[in-house]
Amino acid sequence: MLISRTLIDVALAADLPQDDVLFVDARFDLAQADKGDRDYAHSHVPGAVRADLDRDLADMATPSNGRGRHPLPSASDFSAWLSKAGWRPDLQVVVYDAAGGALAAARFWWLARLAGLDNVAVLDGGWPAWVAAGLPVDAALPVRAPTAVHVVFDDAGTVHADELAEGVASGRMLLIDARAAPRYNGEVEPLDPVAGHVPGARNRPFGDNLDAGGLFRTKEELCLGFRGIIGPHDPEDVVHMCGSGVTACHNLLAMEHAGLCGSRLYAPSWSGWISDPSRGVATGDH
Repeated sequence: MLISRTLIDVALAADLPQDDVLFVDARFDLAQADKGDRDYAHSHVPGAVRADLDRDLADMATPSNGRGRHPLPSASDFSAWLSKAGWRPDLQVVVYDAAGGALAAARFWWLARLAGLDNVAVLDGGWPAWVAAGLPVDAALPVRAPTAVHVVFDDAGTVHADELAEGVASGRMLLIDARAAPRYNGEVEPLDPVAGHVPGARNRPFGDNLDAGGLFRTKEELCLGFRGIIGPHDPEDVVHMCGSGVTACHNLLAMEHAGLCGSRLYAPSWSGWISDPSRGVATGDH
């Protein structure tokens, strides 16, 4: 069963037959790492399984070694999570968070895409939209029969620092930074020891993908916005980054939803880039 590969609205998601859908609760709060677990224990979409950014969608146990603040998990660890969750190829997966998809839902979606899973969609508007629609919530922990899953990540979906530096310098790649403008400009830096951005990067704050109600803008609006940034570049030439490789996935999702397919991720992002002091740092709005 396949309903959506990018976004799904709450009404459509709520109508999915229980046996045909796997809901994933990926709520996360950068300021309170355990808040997502507490919120999930209090209430969640009925049947939803839990995926925590630090525990399940990043490898926080291994020294970073330039891989950024939220290093990618291994394919074997992601396979283990999918197995425990009882994932099957015929399930429509619907993942949500409480931040418009930006604080882990889009990261889960991108990891699934990297692993070759097509039947994964981010819930448009996330948990707030589900609650606002008056849809059922539950506190019961689901019991799912485990499955045997083995996935392999497609290395072509990521870009390494040296390749990125050469590609941006030559004009072959276009780098888009998803952080808010003050962080991109180097005016403030609340999380990393160095402020600024990768020389040559352009800024597209992930928040620009959402409307005032926290829903994704229309495909046409998203396409127009990204076309204004990428210009003559093909979507395949675009690389996304942010602070640690999480909110960058929001821009990647938005481009895919707009039909601008094939862009990639610099997963270590700013926190990985500045781990090597020999790499350039730019400030200002260019």
